[in-house]
Amino acid sequence: MCTLKLLDCTLRDGGYLNDWEFGYDEIITVFERLVSAGIDIIEVGFIDERRVYDRNRTIFPDVKSINCTFEGIDAKEAMVVGMIDYGTCSIDKVIPAEESFLDGIRVIFKKHIMREALEFCSELKALGYSVFVQAVSITSYDDEEFATLLKLVNEVEPYAFSIVDTYGLLHKNQLIHYFEMANDSLKQNISLGYHSHNNFQLGYANCIELAEKKIERNLLLDGSLYGMGKGAGNTPIELLAMYMRENRGANYHISQLLEAIDVTIQDCFRMTPWGYSLKFFIAASNDCHPNYVAALMEKKKLSVKSINEILATIPKEQKLLYNNELIEELYRDYQAISYDDNAELCKLASEWKDRKILFVAPGKRAGEVAAINDYRKKNDALVISVNFIPENIIPDYVFMSNAKRYVKLAGKLSETLREERSIKTIATSNVTRAQGRFDYVLEYESLLDENALIKDNPIFMLLKLCKLAGVKEVALAGFDGYEKCADTNYVNPNMEYVFSKEKAEVLNEDTAEGIKRAGLLCPIVFVTKSLYERFFI
Repeated sequence: MCTLKLLDCTLRDGGYLNDWEFGYDEIITVFERLVSAGIDIIEVGFIDERRVYDRNRTIFPDVKSINCTFEGIDAKEAMVVGMIDYGTCSIDKVIPAEESFLDGIRVIFKKHIMREALEFCSELKALGYSVFVQAVSITSYDDEEFATLLKLVNEVEPYAFSIVDTYGLLHKNQLIHYFEMANDSLKQNISLGYHSHNNFQLGYANCIELAEKKIERNLLLDGSLYGMGKGAGNTPIELLAMYMRENRGANYHISQLLEAIDVTIQDCFRMTPWGYSLKFFIAASNDCHPNYVAALMEKKKLSVKSINEILATIPKEQKLLYNNELIEELYRDYQAISYDDNAELCKLASEWKDRKILFVAPGKRAGEVAAINDYRKKNDALVISVNFIPENIIPDYVFMSNAKRYVKLAGKLSETLREERSIKTIATSNVTRAQGRFDYVLEYESLLDENALIKDNPIFMLLKLCKLAGVKEVALAGFDGYEKCADTNYVNPNMEYVFSKEKAEVLNEDTAEGIKRAGLLCPIVFVTKSLYERFFI
């Protein structure tokens, strides 16, 4: 029967959330609580020569720095380990184990550099360390590649080999498949470990599944306090300790773990929450890097259905290797639905020609109904609402270029159109109507401003239409501009974007420049106050 050990990675994996800046006192508190709880193996952080030593952080430029932080601290019976992401720390930064606070070093690496990484593991072993071989992104290995890896691991003969589910993709059957391959192939003296992530809320369940397996070798299960860790987080080590007490007769002191969570980890959670979320679920369900999902969600223009459809077009070999240029290209390709809009453009131009047009955007000042209706009445202006339906203002047209906003608005839009049959709808070709069709559909790609930061800013699209149609005057209401403030930039807080004050100013300037680039023959009239106005003085 195997010996089952718990490994805590809070100070290392949890550091992704706070740039490893726990603070010296908190680092020692967490470490000593884990020791007092009886946790078998404690990981104290990364060794990364690109960083400078900071006693408040658990990322160290060399092994000597770990000695400095933990000088005089008693690890008692716990094994103490650090982690190296292969390629970020040269062997000369690692002192012999007999001079080190560390007992072991875990080495993470991706598939394409496994041979070089395992050679590095051999060098660490020669320095006297218990070496843990950590195969990250385990789902990127097919059976043949995994068998090759296991053969190379046997040649190194490390202390342990760990299955690392970096993006939380493993379900039970997949996990058991990798686990049994490893268990059948590895030499008996090599411990077998598992490091989970909670994208599918399976971290704890998968750990228990392995804990119930009848194997002869030692088994190591990773966890962290309160599940603190990158992305969706890890298996909570307090749950594993509870399982071990109730099912294996272990004597872990859970109260010590709970004290560490209460005193230190809860503060970290309040600052930067982690755990199961829609973003990490979407990433895991598409077998892809979560940064792809984040990049698409940050655009605030795509429905979840559209995001899934874009993710499905990522080449398999690129799914777990984030490529910003690739996702931007796929986003543009998806949005650029080809559509012949010549007839509709001509019809729309005939309706707008020689008219004054008032565009109403969803800024807070869209609530200044009296001023907006007054301009409309005095100038006999056509009113076009932009990606929203205003309160107490009946537009002549509703313009939709944001698919995500449309999904939220679809019900209200249908109701408004039933009540006000004279309202016409305009949409760009990347927006698909829930029922029926829009009155006008315009090709998305042809309306972009390629020189802008936000190429599909709706005001740029609309000004292109105005120029084409020979509009007599363009007025703006609710185009407040962006500011970092305590409340909201939008008349509806649910439409809010999150960004810094600096980014807000950059967006304001970019929008103003885009308006100028539109080259309208008539000046822009601001019916409500706007941060863009100062760029036109």
